[in-house]
Amino acid sequence: MFTALPPDTPIEMPVQDLYTKPNVYGRSKKLLTQAPTILLRRLFVFIVSMALTAYASYEMNLVFNSFGMTALGLIILVIFTILFFWIAFSFASSLGGFIEQLRQKGGLSLGIDPKDPLPSLGKKTAVLMPTYNEDPHRVLAGLKAIYDSIQATGQGKHFDFFILSDTTNPDVWVEEEAAFLRLREQTGDHEHIFYRRRFKNTDRKAGNLGEWIRRFGGGYDHMLTLDADSLMEGDTIVRICAAMEAHQGVGLIQTLPVIVNGTTLFARLQQFAGRVYGPTIAYGIAWWHGSESNYWGHNAVIRIKAFAEQAGMPHLGAIRKPFGGMIMSHDFVEAALMRRGRWAIHMVPALHGSYEESPPSLTDIAVRDRRWCQGNLQHAMVIPTKGLSWISRIHMLTGIGAYVMSPLWLLSLLVGIMVSLQALLVKPEYFTGTDRVLFPNWPQVDPVLAKYVFILTMLVLLAPKLLAWIAMFFNPELRKGCGGVMKALSSIFLETIIGGLIAPIAMLIQTMAVISILLGYDSGWNAQRRDVGYIPFKDVVRDYWRHTAFGILMGVGAWEVSSALFFWMTPVLLGLLLAIPLVWITSSQRFGAFCMKIGLLIIPEETARPDILRRDRIEKRRVMDMEVQDAFSTLVHNPKLIALHASFLPPERQKGDAINPDFLVGMVKLDEADNQDQAMQILTHNEKSALLTSRKALEKFLSLPK
Repeated sequence: MFTALPPDTPIEMPVQDLYTKPNVYGRSKKLLTQAPTILLRRLFVFIVSMALTAYASYEMNLVFNSFGMTALGLIILVIFTILFFWIAFSFASSLGGFIEQLRQKGGLSLGIDPKDPLPSLGKKTAVLMPTYNEDPHRVLAGLKAIYDSIQATGQGKHFDFFILSDTTNPDVWVEEEAAFLRLREQTGDHEHIFYRRRFKNTDRKAGNLGEWIRRFGGGYDHMLTLDADSLMEGDTIVRICAAMEAHQGVGLIQTLPVIVNGTTLFARLQQFAGRVYGPTIAYGIAWWHGSESNYWGHNAVIRIKAFAEQAGMPHLGAIRKPFGGMIMSHDFVEAALMRRGRWAIHMVPALHGSYEESPPSLTDIAVRDRRWCQGNLQHAMVIPTKGLSWISRIHMLTGIGAYVMSPLWLLSLLVGIMVSLQALLVKPEYFTGTDRVLFPNWPQVDPVLAKYVFILTMLVLLAPKLLAWIAMFFNPELRKGCGGVMKALSSIFLETIIGGLIAPIAMLIQTMAVISILLGYDSGWNAQRRDVGYIPFKDVVRDYWRHTAFGILMGVGAWEVSSALFFWMTPVLLGLLLAIPLVWITSSQRFGAFCMKIGLLIIPEETARPDILRRDRIEKRRVMDMEVQDAFSTLVHNPKLIALHASFLPPERQKGDAINPDFLVGMVKLDEADNQDQAMQILTHNEKSALLTSRKALEKFLSLPK
C-alpha cells in the first residue's frame, strides 16, 4: 500500500514558560563534555577585550576632551567605546581561535576524528528538509545528493528523510508532490523517504519542525535539520550522529557550513571570507563557548528528547509586533532553552563536509537580513528568561549588536561632523574659571593622536583576517585550494577593499531596518531568492539612489565644515557615492567568473570538489530545465500524482464551518468553464489554492473536457 508518511509516533513538546524555571529532570549543572579550562578561556576573551577597549577609549578621550569634557565629546566617547569593544571582542575571540587552530592540528572535541574508521550507528535519525515556496527541483536535487552520500556509508538504514512543506504557492505545492514521487522512483526507496505539507503554516519554520516532532518525533533519537540550500557529506553526518550516541548529555552538535557554489562577485566574496576567516572565528567561539555554544538553525544534529523537552517555542506576549508574537530567530532561543535545561550544545568547526549557499547579491542579503534583524531585536524580550545561562544571554546580545552597531556607527559619523562644526562656529574661551592662569586653554581636536587611534582601530578590526592568513601557512589543503599564500593574500586584499566599500551601504540598510522595526513595521516571511539572475541597472538605481544621495549630502556637509573632516570620512563617503555601480558590479556573474579565471577569491571546494558537491552538481544538472508549471496541468497527466495529492487533503467542509469565498468563486468558475485549459486561465492564485484543498473540486476539474 502506497503511503507518503510513516505511522505516527507522537511525543510531547510543551511550550516553554520564560518566566519560571524549567524542569531539568534531575540533570546535574556540571556538563561532562565541558572543557576543564573553560573559565580561563572566557577570562582571556573578556580581559583582552576590556583592556584594549579601555586603552583605546582613554586615547579617544584625549583626542576630543583633553581640555575638559563637553557634551558632544562625551557622546562620541560613549559611542566609540561601544563600537571598539565590539571589534575588540571579535579580535580576542579570533585570537583564541587562531591559537586553537594551531594547537589542535585538526583534532576535534567530542572524540570525533575524520581520520578514524567510520563508526557504526545503533540509533535512528530523521533528516528534515523544511521548505517554503522554494524551487522543489533544486531542493530535492540537494536532498538526493545527501541521500546518496549517506547510502554510500553503508548506514542508510539508520536514516529517514522528510520533506516538510510549508508552501503556500499552489503551483509549487503540486510540483513538490511530483518531485517527491520522482525522488522515490529514482532511489527505489519507498520506506525511508516521506513528504508532508501543512495546510496552515503556523509559526513558520519553528512551527513546521514542532509539528513534525509532536507527530513523529517519538520514533527517532536524533534529527538532522537542513535548510533549502544545505548539503552535508554522509561521512560527516554519521560521525556526528555517533558522537550524539556516545555523549548522552549532548543536546545539539552544530557544524560550520562552508558557503559554496557562488557565481556572482558578491557571492564569491561571501564564500571566500567564510572559508578563510570563518574557521578562525568559529574555532574561537567554540573555544570559549565550550559546551554552551549556539545553533544557526540548520546543518546540525539535535537530540529529539532534548529539543522536545525544552525547546517548545512560546509567543512573546504583552507586546505587539514586531517585538511580540512568534519568535522569528528561533534557533538562538532553542539552543538557549536546551542549555537552560542542562543539555550541552557544541560546535565542531574542524569537521568538514557541511555546506550552504549565499544570496547572490547585496539586495538579496538585505531582504534576508531584514527578517533576521527583527528576529534578533526580539531577543531583547528573551534575555530576561529565568534560568538562562549567562553565555546564552551573551549569544543574544551579540545577535542584537550585529544590527545595532550600524545605527551607532552612523550616529558616530554625524556626531563627528557636529564636533567639527562646533569647533568652527563656537567662540573658544582661552581663559576659563576664576583662577588666573599663565597660559591659555586652546580647545582643539588632536589630529596626530586621532591618527593613532584610527590606526589602532584598523589593526584590531583587520587582525582576524591577518590571523586567518597566517593560519593558512599551517593548513596545506586550504593554502593550495586558495591558490597559494600570495594569491590568498591578494584575495584578502580585494575582499577587504570591496567589503570596506560595501560596509557603509550595509550600514544604511541595517540602520533603516532597525528604525522601521522600532517604528512597528513587521518584516513578514518571504522565500529567499537562491537562483542567480540578471538584475537590471534601473532596478539597482531605484533601490540605491537614496544611499548615493545621502553620501552626497554627508560629503557636502563635511566639506563645508572642514576639508580635513571630509578627507577623514572619505572611505565612508566613497562607498555611498559608488553604491549604484558597486551593487550592480558585485551582483554580476561576469565579474565573479573573471575573478575565478585569474585565481582570485577561489576556495578549496572549487579546486578539489568534495564528493557531496559533485553529487549535487550532477543532480542539479538533471533538473536544470525543469520549471514549476500550473498546478492543474501538472496533476492532470499523472494519475499517481492525483492519488497522492488526494490522500493529503483534509475532510470536506461541513455545514457551520468557516466559508472560504475563494473556494466558492472557484467552484462557480469551474461550473462555467468549457474545458480544463479555460479553467486554468480564469482561476486566480487564491482560488486555485482553495480548490486544490478539496477532493470535490479536484474531481470537478478532472471531469472537464481536455
